Amino acid sequence: MEYQFSDRVLSLKPSAIREIFKYASDPSVISLSAGNPAPEAFPVKEVSEISARILSERPIDALQYSITEGYAPLREHLSCYMKSIHGVGRDFDNILITSGAQQVMDLATKSLCNEGDVVICEAPSFIGSLNTFRSYNCRLRGIPMESDGMDMAELERALQEETNVRFIYTIPNFQNPSGITMSWEKRRRLYTLAKKYGVLILEDNPYGDLRFYGEHIEAVKSLDEEGLVIYAGTFSKVISPGMRVGYAIAPREILQKMIVCKQGEDVHTNIWSQIVCHELMTKYDFDAHLKRLREVYLKKSAIATAALDKYLAPEVTYNPIEGGLFLWCTLPDGIDMTDFCSQAVGRKVCVVPGNAFLTNENDPCQSFRINFSTPTDIQLLKGIQILGELARDIIRN
Repeated sequence: MEYQFSDRVLSLKPSAIREIFKYASDPSVISLSAGNPAPEAFPVKEVSEISARILSERPIDALQYSITEGYAPLREHLSCYMKSIHGVGRDFDNILITSGAQQVMDLATKSLCNEGDVVICEAPSFIGSLNTFRSYNCRLRGIPMESDGMDMAELERALQEETNVRFIYTIPNFQNPSGITMSWEKRRRLYTLAKKYGVLILEDNPYGDLRFYGEHIEAVKSLDEEGLVIYAGTFSKVISPGMRVGYAIAPREILQKMIVCKQGEDVHTNIWSQIVCHELMTKYDFDAHLKRLREVYLKKSAIATAALDKYLAPEVTYNPIEGGLFLWCTLPDGIDMTDFCSQAVGRKVCVVPGNAFLTNENDPCQSFRINFSTPTDIQLLKGIQILGELARDIIRN
């Protein structure tokens, strides 16, 4: 039978990262390509205790259908926590629990965008979100990144030139893939431009709690007095990605449409996972847990950057980071980036080619992404050493 697919999906391609996972699943391959938390970061003991208690004392609460908006105690606690700790949330806002932060991108796009509408994105940006926007036939306009966030002059130019811009997508903290953190001055400028041109902001903050250097910078959403910002948070990087618990904090009018869309997708987020997240935050020392995560990633990032300095400098450069899980490495002009990544796979090391993160994958790119959280310390050192040997071999030839 010849299958007829919708116009929306005909142009979609598999995620480059998911395709690389096929190679990374080989136990002989060192994967520097994933974005997974470190295995030692999971609160296994606490999750086990909470789960046993739930199933013993209140099993039906965890096993029955629940409401689309999310587990009420978690929503109430998160609302207070985000408002008091991060200044996120106003009287006009509400909160929706989602199946990971990725679902926030999907529900926001489904609720706000028609085919052909424009989404302005950082370039490079997270491939999962870019593919979500593409799946609704949005047109992407990329804004180049500077050392302290997106180029604001280019952003204003895009806002002047484009029609039907629905929102600006940003990952202001330890951006995936570049590792760049947007400065406070640029966050304020971003909000001012959104207000001036009447455009929403979709602020994605999966890594904000993983700062191990420098001073905390408040969220763009903390500036939101006009209801312009949809904030996406998640427990994926601080508790467990497999539990699929994220959340959106946004004006009620927007959330109501997202709730209706979610009812047609998955009815509600896994309720057992929501209860576990709530109890981890309220019955355990969540701040101590976050402190331990920062220590884990500080150590692993230090190993990775020391290895890059030893085996790849000065030909290959990388962006300095203050947190998160990623390093963005740039090859000299004489090396073909995609060929370098392909040859790395041949030497049993996986990294992600940088063009996968561009709004237009055909644009030139000399960079690739390394993840330092997932591999062991020994794998990190060996993998980066192999990349250094490959770079030297290519340069010599």
